[in-house]
Amino acid sequence: MTSVFEQIIERGHERICFHHDRKTGLRAIIAIHSTRLGNALGGTRRWYYPTEADALFDVLRLSEGMTFKAAAAGLPMGGAKSVVLLPESGFRSTEAEARAMGRFVDTFSGAYIAAEDVGVDTQYVDWMAMETKHVMGGLKVSHGGDPSPFTAQGVVNAMKAALIHRGRTADFKGVTVAIQGAGNVGRNVARILTAGGATVIMADINQANLDLAVKQSNVQVVPTDKILSTQCDILSPCALGGVITSVNARNLHCKFLIPGANNVLMDPDEDAATLRGMGITYVPDFVANAGGLIHLAGLYLGMTEPQLARKLAEIETTSLEILRDADANSSTTYAAAVRLVHKRLEEGPQKLKSADTVHSR
Repeated sequence: MTSVFEQIIERGHERICFHHDRKTGLRAIIAIHSTRLGNALGGTRRWYYPTEADALFDVLRLSEGMTFKAAAAGLPMGGAKSVVLLPESGFRSTEAEARAMGRFVDTFSGAYIAAEDVGVDTQYVDWMAMETKHVMGGLKVSHGGDPSPFTAQGVVNAMKAALIHRGRTADFKGVTVAIQGAGNVGRNVARILTAGGATVIMADINQANLDLAVKQSNVQVVPTDKILSTQCDILSPCALGGVITSVNARNLHCKFLIPGANNVLMDPDEDAATLRGMGITYVPDFVANAGGLIHLAGLYLGMTEPQLARKLAEIETTSLEILRDADANSSTTYAAAVRLVHKRLEEGPQKLKSADTVHSR
């Protein structure tokens, strides 16, 4: 079994901290992957993990993804993530638990800024904010609100880039999109796409979310075990990660894979190569779904509304840059995106800040 230190070293993490709060029973992990470009922002995920090893794996891969996401978006921010380990699936959140998590976040003195993720809403963030100022995404105590509409818009921007790259127009009329997951991100993606004339097919294990998507956007519904193999132009997994493998990738019937979820490829190097061999255009998730991070990080950094809008729009141009680089170097789009990330990490935060100054003039 790989040790904790081996996993941290392999992924290049700076710091990982385990925490238990005796009064509430809170068990949580915070992983800071990199502060090379700035303080590290990343969501807090409440989830039931069968084992502690599963929780550790999740927080390490997600925090690394946040470093990639911030760098690819050109933000002077680092990458981190936290997970709250639930005693059972569906365990309800409480103010006491959230405040205990807020106190844990506060021990990092701003090196880690928490935000919303799966299982956490704006109320939970506001409860956390009663104990720390280092949290984004609340409505009353913290600020920023629900980032999912911005995540969804970024995903749609990446879809536009992929269409353009394949010689099509950035127009969704006549385009069929299959979305796995009818949560906040998936429903917002569906709303934007149907308003633009697309046909949207969805699946979700949560019937209430699915019913809401049907009511809001008149989407078509298929069983959850059929959504990944549905015939469509664009497939957009917007649930949890690891849903695409080199095995089931061969059952995809899409031209484009544009994720709203994080870490959708089980093995990014191998699976991205499989997709390329199948002729499927893939925009890596840490590029496509960066809109929520851009919104919250931008507010944290003091960006104006026009600056935030420009940053969100840049997801389209960044996606195009990566797609073209992959073609030029006969590589996968994942490899091209990682090259961009490493370039920005090597250049450091001053390069990003000076670029923003030039753009804002």
